[in-house]
Amino acid sequence: MATLDELKRSTAQVGESVHRTTISRALHKVGLYGRVARRKPLVTENHKKSSLQFATSHVGDTANMWKKVIWSDETKMELFGQNAKRYVWRKTNTAHHSEHTIPTVKYGGSIVLWGCFSSAGTGKLVRVDGKMNGAKYRAILEENLLESAKDLRLGWRFTFQQDNDPKHKARATMEWFKTKHIHVLECPSQSPDLNPIENLWQDLKTAVHKRCPSNLTELELFCKEEWARISVSRCAKLVETYPKRLAAGIAAKGGSTKY
Repeated sequence: MATLDELKRSTAQVGESVHRTTISRALHKVGLYGRVARRKPLVTENHKKSSLQFATSHVGDTANMWKKVIWSDETKMELFGQNAKRYVWRKTNTAHHSEHTIPTVKYGGSIVLWGCFSSAGTGKLVRVDGKMNGAKYRAILEENLLESAKDLRLGWRFTFQQDNDPKHKARATMEWFKTKHIHVLECPSQSPDLNPIENLWQDLKTAVHKRCPSNLTELELFCKEEWARISVSRCAKLVETYPKRLAAGIAAKGGSTKY
């Protein structure tokens, strides 16, 4: 992640005076170009192991099975755009290698949203007021999950996806799922590449920040408007290609992928 100026200074320290253009040309000659570093969650070996196990166990599931899944997650939305970019020197098709990415931590933004979608389109999108806990999570599910399933015409026999965050797996929450007869698909934590809703979050952030909201009220309003505008075809394509996502995860041994 050293800049050209930093590389130039390092050559001066060993008694050589090399021009920036010469350094740039040398980097390009071996296939290294300046690129924006991707932001990815900090992933441990345990996270990779869990992701690999999940991908391996589900890679053979049918396309029809994935069409019956409601995908969910929470995300942060920042009022004035995402964090500053950083650049790295890397070769083509190495954007997701760990040494070329910036670890991120979930939440901490201006507002936090919970949302869901399926291959039939987007479901409910709601703002989380205050800190999310088990009780608040269950209230969100109670008020939005079954209604989303109804709006998406999934009927009662659908699968609900969530990650294994402690508040998601709380005893009271799992009892709620049991009472409602909802089958739960638990993705490993810190594995955004396995959840296609992450792609929709990126779509949402891009669309909302183009509208330049000036306050949190506008930010929430724009988020809901743009979420509703996401096309069914976009949602369907993400679900349709999910087996490829799983295969990529297996190939990366649970590590980061292009997804």
